[in-house]
Amino acid sequence: MAKGSGLGVRGGLLLALIVVVVLAATGVWNPFPTMWDWVDRSEPIAEPDVVWQQRIGGTPRSVTIAGDTVVVEQRTRVEARALGTGTQLWERKADWSAVAGGDRDAVVVVGKLLVKGYEVLDPTTGATRRRDDDAVAVWTYRNLLLDAHCVDATDCTLSAWDPRGSTPLWTAFMPGVRSGLLGDNPGLLGTRRLDAMRIDEEVAGPEPVPPLLGFPVDGRVHVVDTATGRVLQNVEPGRDERLSVVGGRMLRITARSQDGSCYFAISARDPATGQETWQRSGINLRTADSAGCAQREDPQGARSVLIGVAPDGREAVLDGYDGRLLWVGAEGEKLLAVDDRYALARTADKGAVVARELAGGQVRWRRPSGAKAGAALTPYAALIADEKPSRLVALDPRTGRELAVLRTAANALAVGPSGMIIGEGREIAYVRFSGAAGAPPPSGGVPAPGGTGQVVPEPADSCGPKRELCPDPDRGKDG
Repeated sequence: MAKGSGLGVRGGLLLALIVVVVLAATGVWNPFPTMWDWVDRSEPIAEPDVVWQQRIGGTPRSVTIAGDTVVVEQRTRVEARALGTGTQLWERKADWSAVAGGDRDAVVVVGKLLVKGYEVLDPTTGATRRRDDDAVAVWTYRNLLLDAHCVDATDCTLSAWDPRGSTPLWTAFMPGVRSGLLGDNPGLLGTRRLDAMRIDEEVAGPEPVPPLLGFPVDGRVHVVDTATGRVLQNVEPGRDERLSVVGGRMLRITARSQDGSCYFAISARDPATGQETWQRSGINLRTADSAGCAQREDPQGARSVLIGVAPDGREAVLDGYDGRLLWVGAEGEKLLAVDDRYALARTADKGAVVARELAGGQVRWRRPSGAKAGAALTPYAALIADEKPSRLVALDPRTGRELAVLRTAANALAVGPSGMIIGEGREIAYVRFSGAAGAPPPSGGVPAPGGTGQVVPEPADSCGPKRELCPDPDRGKDG
């Protein structure tokens, strides 16, 4: 009886399977897609739960929040998803992509490797707003888009565009930009950011365009005023020099080998006049390696500030505009992140991250952290990535108020005014900040006219570390 019963069960299961296959084949009922969705269902990548989580076609190369959309660059294509739901809005084949513009005027720029030209797409619809068939390089900023057209290797034209504009704001002659086709955002002579584990280098999105840019061309540096397009300088560095354009100044960084050590000196000049504006000795900007003090790297920093190491080993932040020391770390402190407003440092006992305001050095907040915590500063949030346990924390940069605290091993990929995108492998997810409606506006500015090296700030509280970028309230008054 038991044996016969067993055969009956197997026979019943086989009959049920045959019925399901017949129903699926005839289109009456097909349970297999639903079953596969259940098998393929993604595990949550963070706790507490996220607003949405989606699996994309491949590991993302970059992710950017552009207004109400999320732009995801992959190896051979780019796609956009709705920020609120994660639903895919459009997809395009592209070898490279970049985002220009701010929260209200963002665009997506796409192109193909070894092919001239690019397209400017609407981030919501994917529709082409403007097409260029000849440009060899594109640079994308929060308030400007630059491209370069070259008739030959030594005859190029640099053009500036409003991100959604249809005619250039200005054009300038350049004797080349580099050999070969360049694609998006080829390197200029500025600063390189501090990096952090589990925080993407482009997490803050496009930056405001600096007032001056340094283009390397055939061993020389061409300094361009981004407000007018004027080429202010055409300089060849000396044998022991590295040139960098930071904070509206052209820096000549000298590294000299003597007695088994490297000796550094910095001379800053106003590109418009050629006059020296400040100089410092003994600050190592980490441009040189140990092999004969050869300088192969841009200095570390962000926006208008530089990061260096004093002779006593303490880290320091310098104002690129006037050379002032804005922050000097205590012995054993480790600088983790910096912009033109704040510095985040790990304390000497490796038990906390401290935020200091560069204007005056005031401690804004302190938060316990692990010995290997990394950090980054964006206009909307300060990020801390911790280990054991693995966490991602987003804080108000000014007050230290918690915006999001996640138990996750995922990476921080992009930050916007209302939340951030995190990712792990092919999974990406959106985390909304608490109190997002009151999120602060982005800092930064647009170039002032005339190559002054200053910028006109966007929000009222982004005046630079010494408030030199704010309008003088007494200007124009009598007496």
